[in-house]
Amino acid sequence: MDARLIIAKLRDGLRPTGAEITWFAQGLASGAVTDAQAGAFAMAVLLKGLGEEGRVALTRAMRDSGKVMAWDLPGPVVDKHSTGGIGDCVSLLLAPALAVCGAMNPMISGRGLGHTGGTLDKLEAIPGFRTGLSEDQFRAQVADIGCAIVAASADLAPADRRLYAIRDVTGTVESIDLITASILSKKLAAGLEALVLDVKCGSGAFMKTLDEAEALARALVSAAQGAGCMTTALITDMTQPLATAAGNALEVIEVMETLTGTSVNAPLRDLTVALGGEVLALAGLAADSDDGAGRIIRALESGAAAERFGQMVAAQGGPSDFVERWPDRLPAAPVMREVPALEDGHIWAIDGQALGNVVVHLGGGRMRDGDRVNPSVGLSDLAGIGEETGAGVPIAMVHAATDEAATAAIKAVQRAYRIAPGIPDEPPLVLKRIA
Repeated sequence: MDARLIIAKLRDGLRPTGAEITWFAQGLASGAVTDAQAGAFAMAVLLKGLGEEGRVALTRAMRDSGKVMAWDLPGPVVDKHSTGGIGDCVSLLLAPALAVCGAMNPMISGRGLGHTGGTLDKLEAIPGFRTGLSEDQFRAQVADIGCAIVAASADLAPADRRLYAIRDVTGTVESIDLITASILSKKLAAGLEALVLDVKCGSGAFMKTLDEAEALARALVSAAQGAGCMTTALITDMTQPLATAAGNALEVIEVMETLTGTSVNAPLRDLTVALGGEVLALAGLAADSDDGAGRIIRALESGAAAERFGQMVAAQGGPSDFVERWPDRLPAAPVMREVPALEDGHIWAIDGQALGNVVVHLGGGRMRDGDRVNPSVGLSDLAGIGEETGAGVPIAMVHAATDEAATAAIKAVQRAYRIAPGIPDEPPLVLKRIA
């Protein structure tokens, strides 16, 4: 087969066969397909689409491009995946909470993609934390602690590993076909029994409208269930950041405040509870999602989830006393400056994508594949929709490496906020459930 002919087929609006898609995925894994061809393929899929059969074929082909794991554990193997948003650090709360509830959570996560942050980048803000475990280390940790959050190994969905990085730098992140195949190839290769999906919708998400988010959620759920994995999806609000921080170390701070109860972020906790309740019910560890949600709440409020998080951090190379001394363990940016509101009124809208791009330009994400991430930079104390403000009143705090970067970030954050008279309705956190 010939990569050029497959790309030309897609370019002309024709659908490649399953055999052609399988060959292309194998070529991504082996290197037979070049970076230029991979980028052209991704753009053609974004513009022309693969159709349902092609989407499933690409998912399976990328899953089977490497090792597919099998487990023998005392509890069900489960996971959660988010399609990406601003201030979305749920995974860091949910993995240890699920483990406390008897689930086994081998979470294979990604790095920042486009304007959204990555779970691995956040965890690597913790000094010494290793996301690249060997398979033996990964298996042993899940069996011992109940959770591990790692990068996909070179032999797990290697086709996706390559295409994922290329999508980030070629403007092809938003394709439903590519998102579905990317998410599910890794998840199915991890040998899951149950999966809950958090499909974001709004200005800070890749899917801006409810219709777009629902289309993606249905594609993901149908493909995953067709592959034998019990799956549901929650479509959740991303018209504003989930946490009040955006940036790697800053989001870890918010996670630790919520885990330890020192300053609980209600939306962050509530979404963790809702997603955890879903997956515990799917896995048979709870009678229904409400019962599961109650179990997650108890894991968080009792401090058991914080303790389990500390065990995970220590097992993956981080400080053994991280839960007790996290304020001293995380890096801080040298420049901190307030962002003043430009007018009086209430916050009516926030351009979440713009805020994500601010973090990227500060150095908290990647402009190009291979860029180094600065874990200390980002935004904190972000005001939310519905809050009253006034000219000169802070609506955010910029954490930057230089004064020049901070000045540029302040102007960009001000442009991202729409302030007007009157009081807007606050959007609900969960918009729809897809099963």
